[in-house]
Amino acid sequence: MKPGMSSEGRGTTEMHYHKTSKKRENAATRLSGAGKTSISFELEAWLISRGIPAYGLDGDNIRTGLNKDLGFSKEDREENIRRVAEVAKLFADSGIIALCSFVSPFAADRKMARKIHENFDIPFVEVFVDTPINVCETRDVKGLYKNAKAGSIKVSTENKEKLENSKSIVLRYKGKPYAIMRQLEFFLHHKEERVARQFGTTNPDHPYIKIIYESGDWLVGGELEVLEKIKWNDGLDDYRLTPNELRTRFKQLNADAVFAFQLRNPIHNGHNLLIQDTRRKLLEKGYKNPILLLHPLGGSVKDDDVPLSVRMEQHKVLLQENILPKSTVLAIFPSPMCYAGPTEVQWHAKARMVAGANFYIVGRDPAGITHPDQVNYPGKNLYDAEDGGIVLSIAPGLTSIGILPFKTAAYNKVLKKMDYFDLSRKEDFEFISGTKMRNLARIGQLPPNGFMSPKAWNVLENFYRSV
Repeated sequence: MKPGMSSEGRGTTEMHYHKTSKKRENAATRLSGAGKTSISFELEAWLISRGIPAYGLDGDNIRTGLNKDLGFSKEDREENIRRVAEVAKLFADSGIIALCSFVSPFAADRKMARKIHENFDIPFVEVFVDTPINVCETRDVKGLYKNAKAGSIKVSTENKEKLENSKSIVLRYKGKPYAIMRQLEFFLHHKEERVARQFGTTNPDHPYIKIIYESGDWLVGGELEVLEKIKWNDGLDDYRLTPNELRTRFKQLNADAVFAFQLRNPIHNGHNLLIQDTRRKLLEKGYKNPILLLHPLGGSVKDDDVPLSVRMEQHKVLLQENILPKSTVLAIFPSPMCYAGPTEVQWHAKARMVAGANFYIVGRDPAGITHPDQVNYPGKNLYDAEDGGIVLSIAPGLTSIGILPFKTAAYNKVLKKMDYFDLSRKEDFEFISGTKMRNLARIGQLPPNGFMSPKAWNVLENFYRSV
């Protein structure tokens, strides 16, 4: 028995190794996470246990050593496979079975690897591991599927070279076409400049900056034709209203003012205090029918944030109990949370303006996050709490929307209800954070009376105790 070679590419997984009794080649596409490396290493252990010399090679032990000088351009990928093939040939010459697992989506590269072996009369065999995509997604060790679902589709140099002469490309999700992009333009992805301008930091420990750094080296844009509205089939599609659909809804309700409130957290009575106070002030200004656009963020968020489905269930309970204004439109804002602070809050405000809102409530530290460098900035946030409001007050392009600053609310221990925080009486107030809510729910303890509707709390308690 002589050594061989395995290769992994896109789609499904392909494994190549040498064996004198059987030869086989399969040029099907491959998927990350199909289990080819795991099978190779299991086979390696099985062979060694029977006294047969074998060694598994994959990207982790080759790209961190022999090929650490190579990137992921088309040329570097070809050179990566060439070097692996040469190493596998040397293993064969020494009588060791080589089990290799590498991204190799192109037949030309595999043909080259085969030729290197055949020139020395060493058999070359490909073994195809056919794993369903839903199984690969559950593994997702490298986070590839998670990034794809979050909208991070890599445009590598290799992909650019394949696409740049195309007249159009089809954008698909799970094999179904949703849009066609024409008149393609490619732009070099200046990642460091992008994150510096957008986030005010280049720290790679910031969750969204990490996604950007791991994305492709090119950006692609063009004229987009959307074939149909995307549906997630999660029971919430009726709440995913487009700007035009929201404008139509406001018109049907005879709204003479729309004030938008975005949040990525469950609603407590402090939020409701601000909402009711804003509505009262608009009535005092002469508006007859101000409508609340309750617009929770529905895109990707941090892993420790409450999921959209739970938040929506809690919001609907508050509407059913008439705790929120009857004149409320509950809809989902589909954007992901980038945690870009003052830069991102401008997008949030302009998106609501396009959807027909006249007023936008901006909170403290909007789109903020704990500082990613807690060694040098222990306990600090990345952005100042007032930055978002200040930037919105001077931001261009917001001429048709009024900015309403968010007053800080806390639990008033004397009045036993949520109240606007008064620094001169700070000992009377208690701030109940998301962490504290989680801890209360997990031990089955209720929050202070007046903090949140009991039925709404029950929704959160059931969630927190399940995770």
